Formats: sequence, C-alpha cells, structure tokens
Amino acid sequence: MKLTIEQAAAKIMVALDYPDAAAAERLIAGLQGIPCYMKVGMQLFYAAGPSFVESLKKRGYYVFLDVKMHDIPNTVKGGANSVTRLGVDMFNVHAAGGTAMMEAALEGVDTALTGSGLSKPAVIAVTQLTSTNRQTLNEQIGIAGTVEEAVLRYAQLTKAAGLDGVVASPSEVEAIKAACGSAFRTVTPGIRPKGADVNDQSRIMTPGEALKQGTDYMVIGRPITAAANPRAALESIIEELISHE
Repeated sequence: MKLTIEQAAAKIMVALDYPDAAAAERLIAGLQGIPCYMKVGMQLFYAAGPSFVESLKKRGYYVFLDVKMHDIPNTVKGGANSVTRLGVDMFNVHAAGGTAMMEAALEGVDTALTGSGLSKPAVIAVTQLTSTNRQTLNEQIGIAGTVEEAVLRYAQLTKAAGLDGVVASPSEVEAIKAACGSAFRTVTPGIRPKGADVNDQSRIMTPGEALKQGTDYMVIGRPITAAANPRAALESIIEELISHE
C-alpha cells in the first residue's frame, strides 16, 4: 500500500544538528507545514535547553529527544522523568547500559506521567552507532562477532526490558523485526538520498531502500539541513517514499 504525504512525512525525523536555537529556527521556518518529526540531539539540547523542546511541542511538532542516556539506573530514571515532563514523543537510552538501566528509564516515565495528563513517550535504545564498522566493534570496543550480531543482541535485550524499539542502521531492520516482532519500532539513521555525501556514516541506505526494509522512522540530517533548499530536499524525499513500490 502506497503512503500518503502525511504518512511519508511522519516517517522522517529531521535532525536539528545546530549549535543554537536561532540556527534551528531558520530551518524550521523553511519547513513549516510539513508534518515531520523534529529530532533534537545533544548539541542543540545542551545549547538551547528544555525551553526549546517545549516550544516545538507548543507549535505542534512531534519531538524525538536524542540524548542517548547511559548511566546508573537511578540517574537514568531521573533523566527519563525530566524529559517525559517536557512532553517529548520519543527519547532514547543506550542498550549497553543493561536491563536494569532500561527498566529504570520506564519507571521514570511512569512516575512523570502520574497525574500529569501527558501522553506516554516511546522509549527506544541505541544498539550500535551507524558510524561503527566491524573493525571498530572488534578491535576498539572489544565486542566479538559482526555488527549485525551485536545489534540483534541489544535489540532482544531492549525488548526484554519492555522498551518500544531501537535505533539501528537500516540494513539491520529486517533481522530486528524477525527477532523482535513487527510492532517493535526501528529508528534508522544512515539515510542518504542518491547522490548525497556519505559523510561519517558506515551503514547507509536511500530512503526508498530503508522503506522497503520496513523501517518505522528515518533520521535524516545533512541531506536536508545542508541542502541549498532544505524544503525542496525534504519534499523530494517524501515524494520518493510515496512513489516507492
């Protein structure tokens, strides 16, 4: 079944990788009216703070807060409580923190929701960064086996902890869905339209290829934000998703 414009746009998370709110606002103004997610990562969140996230929510945007929590369970519980109160739609932790840490994140969410009237955010876990290749995994991080094997272990651990899904490269989506079920969400960076620079990504696909793999959300930054016309770049990606067979 082909996607509508709204369905295609809702699969795209525009990475607001900017040093301050003013720079991000210039892009947002250019994309006004397109119902995509806005991904706020560490650089922008550390610079602009919670008020920027709250402003995005007040304007009706879906927000993925990409701060990759990885700490002792009690600290992550507190962090999850705080970001849930911001009204974010999704945030993430590191699966490498283990089951107790991930379960603590869910406890933090539940505590924040009590009597708040807020909607429950999706909580997902990072498996392996899309900049990680096998040499980095084996020789530097010290994990044996292939990147896909490591990703699947983390995905299954994440599901067992009760989280909603994982961040992984598009090349691992089919295996994750097979192991964890079709409802287990996948958020995939490493999306590059044809002709776009690879930059520092190792495991990449085009938007159409990622859609065929079954991914739920696509994180796309520089192909949109660094484009001469960001709106046209985003609309081109949406059109690719709509027309993809």
